[in-house]
Amino acid sequence: MFDKRFRTPIEKAVRPVGVFLRRIGMSPDHLTILGVVISCGAAVAIGVGATRGGLVLVILAALPDMLDGAVAKAGNDASQRGSYFDSVMDRLTDAILMGGVAWYFGSEYGAHAAVLPFAVQSMSSLISYQRAKAEALGLNAKGGLMERAERIVLLCVGLLFDLLLLPIMWLMLALTTLTVVQRFLMVWQQAEVSNSTQAKRDERSRRRVQRQERFSSRATRRHTSRRMSARGGRNGSIRH
Repeated sequence: MFDKRFRTPIEKAVRPVGVFLRRIGMSPDHLTILGVVISCGAAVAIGVGATRGGLVLVILAALPDMLDGAVAKAGNDASQRGSYFDSVMDRLTDAILMGGVAWYFGSEYGAHAAVLPFAVQSMSSLISYQRAKAEALGLNAKGGLMERAERIVLLCVGLLFDLLLLPIMWLMLALTTLTVVQRFLMVWQQAEVSNSTQAKRDERSRRRVQRQERFSSRATRRHTSRRMSARGGRNGSIRH
């Protein structure tokens, strides 16, 4: 939801920063790795109960992730490898942060509460998998209530008001689960339409082949008839 509304304005805003970072020798991969390292510090801060410090580090970890695309475009070196690396590191960053929250919950609320962040992470991974699988099939699975940007924003709110972090994680779990259902239905409907469309294409192709076969058969019969007529004419001339 945030991604659809704010991606274009944010990309325009950070474009000059991307050009500057490219000039001083930064690459998209450098920024991606920097974001992962900062997220590790954020997870440790959250885990030991320094939630405000964790909040600052989560925001700092999000900045390289926001700038790496701008640097890639500034250097005209966007690639499939870079896109793949960025996606994998995003999933790793999410897991690291949820690990820090689980550590914090285990210390504050007991072992059972520590399962909640892992449940959120499981649903988040399923959201990402649905999009990847749908795009591999040529379908679209973007959108939903709780994409990655929304999850980061909610986490930041919970870290700012640490007493709300536990209920916010329950809310995040509910919304990520709802997003999983939304994307499943979205892809399911597209696949149904796609199968129907493919069936129609197959039917049109079958009819086209049949028409070509009938045309070929008629042409063959005409050719055979002409040859037989020509032979008959030659034989008649010889007898005469």
